[in-house]
Amino acid sequence: MTETPEDGFRQHSSHWGVFTARMRGGALEVRPHPGDPDPNGIIDNFPAALRHEARIARPMVRRGWLERGPGPDSRRGRDEFVPVSWDRALDLLAGELARVRGAHGPGAVFGGSYGWASAGRFHHAQSQVHRFLNTALGGYVRSVNSYSSGAATVIVPHILGNYEDLTKNNVTWEQIAEHTDVVLAFGGMALKNSMVAGGGISQHVERGAMARAKARGCRFLLVGPLRSDLPEEAGAEWTSLRPNTDTALMLALAHTLVAEGLHDRAFLDRYTVGFPVFEDYLMGRADGQPKDAAWAEPITGVPAAEILAMARGLAGRRVLVVVAHALQRAEHGEQPVWMGAVLAAMLGQIGLPGGGYGYALGAIGYYGRRYNAVPVPTLSQGRNKVADFIPVARIADMLLNPGGAYRYNGQTRHYPDIKLVYWAGGNPFHHHQDLNRLRQAFARVETLVVHELAWTATARHADIVLPCTMTLEREDIGASSNDPLLVAMHKLAEPYGEARDDYAIFAGLARRLGVEEAFTEGRTARQWLEHLYGRTREALAALGAPAPEFEAFWQAGTLPLPQAPDDGGLLRAFRQDPEGNRLSTASGRIEIFSETVASFGEADCPGHPAWLEPTDVPRPGATLMLVANQPATRLHSQFDFGGHSQESKLRGREVARMHPVDAAARGIGDGDIIRLFNERGACLAGVRLDDGVRQGVVQLATGAWYDPVDPEEEKSLCVHGNPNVLTRDAGTSNLAQGCTGQLTAIEVERFVGNLPPIQAFRPPSAA
Repeated sequence: MTETPEDGFRQHSSHWGVFTARMRGGALEVRPHPGDPDPNGIIDNFPAALRHEARIARPMVRRGWLERGPGPDSRRGRDEFVPVSWDRALDLLAGELARVRGAHGPGAVFGGSYGWASAGRFHHAQSQVHRFLNTALGGYVRSVNSYSSGAATVIVPHILGNYEDLTKNNVTWEQIAEHTDVVLAFGGMALKNSMVAGGGISQHVERGAMARAKARGCRFLLVGPLRSDLPEEAGAEWTSLRPNTDTALMLALAHTLVAEGLHDRAFLDRYTVGFPVFEDYLMGRADGQPKDAAWAEPITGVPAAEILAMARGLAGRRVLVVVAHALQRAEHGEQPVWMGAVLAAMLGQIGLPGGGYGYALGAIGYYGRRYNAVPVPTLSQGRNKVADFIPVARIADMLLNPGGAYRYNGQTRHYPDIKLVYWAGGNPFHHHQDLNRLRQAFARVETLVVHELAWTATARHADIVLPCTMTLEREDIGASSNDPLLVAMHKLAEPYGEARDDYAIFAGLARRLGVEEAFTEGRTARQWLEHLYGRTREALAALGAPAPEFEAFWQAGTLPLPQAPDDGGLLRAFRQDPEGNRLSTASGRIEIFSETVASFGEADCPGHPAWLEPTDVPRPGATLMLVANQPATRLHSQFDFGGHSQESKLRGREVARMHPVDAAARGIGDGDIIRLFNERGACLAGVRLDDGVRQGVVQLATGAWYDPVDPEEEKSLCVHGNPNVLTRDAGTSNLAQGCTGQLTAIEVERFVGNLPPIQAFRPPSAA
């Protein structure tokens, strides 16, 4: 047994930080990790969330499914639920899984999960559900890529090679603090994003690194519609531009470099392919339109003189070009990712310490850090015998158009015919766009199964709802491949109601389906922790590093892990020896023009970066552009009912920010409730006026739980402020089919009348 420290605080971890906690007088108390120089306040969501009424207390089955059996049903999301025993719930579900497997095969099952459920490496919902479906059914239809980086994940391998190495083993915060002269940040590097890291994070170093770089004389140039996308410590010079025009600005910078002979032609000749083709487009020889500063001014809203000065200030300096995830979560999102790499190559900085291209640096806490020198615990998901997949942001298309054709990465693919969706870990009513369309899509399946700890909109749309434990209610090991601390995640509270661990739920289902031994391998949850820890311990011992027995690690609570050298990764090695360390692109070099991409023949993603006019834009003088970015007080939609998240609301609603001039034109004052709307839907939000938001822009973070005032209505008003009732469900291009949920055109008006109550955190009606 583990000894409890005298003060009762025990180690635990989360995606937003390592912390300690204890139960005292029936209440949870939390403290940040003492070694963290800049702790994340999201840990303060835990105390109120632990026993909140939004928690799911027992297994539930939707009445319509229970009475009529599996089948499409428009009552999902508005039906009442019937509480059942665990035995009955698991019997019903096992029978349904056996029916679908027998009648349609595993290719009729979609395994939905998004990986952010817990920092624990064993009770990792995505691994658990995929392992179970592989074991019990032989596989499932999976999703690929992510809502955060769907376009980048596809385009980067064509132009630079390995995506993981570009983001996780490239330019580090230490290099920036020591070497960088100019950080040119398109979309910024907001600390609210880098405060979060999958698997946990023990030290938030970004703010301090920027402060040290600034003190040394580094210039931070922020390009984007929101001044807050770099912290005050960076002392950023803000260039405010129209959303989704970054590619045009990058092209104008590149044009100036070429026109004035400031580009590094020797680097381009040695390390890249295709620059002459791109140069013809850039200088207007291919289409008659030079992409110069004068051309870019009316597109971007940035004065031509400012563009010229910015370009000239880059030449001859150690420049790091950063492109935020946000830029590629929009129409033609591949283009700014590609053009950012081209701009960095033209400056000749790729592969130098603190220079080159830091795609998505600051987007997640494990970017810009060194790899650990030893592997961290990982649960095997087994083998998926189903080859079919979809890009993750195309789930509604899949459910609404079974058999329909679509293009992806040079292929024509077809959507599978899904009968059962099994979701454990994640909330598509947070991540997905056009929620009214998503509701229609979920109405088409025969059965929707959800593991959830609280009554999210996804759980409310399910047929079978199985209550799972919160991370605080179980043991696990927290670890990230780029964070140097292994954390023993101690159990801090008993499960809420009848909640069970995902592992226990799947083990019970596996028993009923005759595959328990294959799924559990005869291990309890604690025995799995010891087993998974063993791989890390063996690697530590091989390096001669401290490698304590499991019980010693568990009692200590943490274990420091050695890290690999800060060697700049593949791009540094490529710069040093381009023939001996070829990139994994088709040419082995940086591809400014890609023969492969060009051969796909996609009009919305040609063979080199280009300015492609977006279609989802405001009408001049009439409508505004919504920026639906990540929240600061929670991870995605997790624990929106927690104290830290609730404190950020205005009259219980999510807060939108807009420029005072735009507000005044609409009779809106600071603190008012506003209605945001377009042809797809409408939502309410509180409003704060902020001159750090570009005129013509409204910013509303994602993550407020979807709360329709009348679930019976097809496009009911969301009273809580979920922007995804407004965003467009369309792919970035035929190449990547990524999410375009960052931007959409909207109208805004002051809300008058009786303010509808917020019901999102109240359990649905139960029979």
